Amino acid sequence: MLFAPKEKGQGLVEYALILVLVAVVVIAVLLILGPIIGNVFTKINSSLVK
Repeated sequence: MLFAPKEKGQGLVEYALILVLVAVVVIAVLLILGPIIGNVFTKINSSLVK
């Protein structure tokens, strides 16, 4: 219990690293799947216009 106050900042750094990791994964998935999803919406839009 005497050493607990020294580890307060460590938890915040870990949460920040997890947040950065999640953001990188989301950006990578959007870069990979973005054009595919765009093509699907383009096909849906063109079929609705006809």
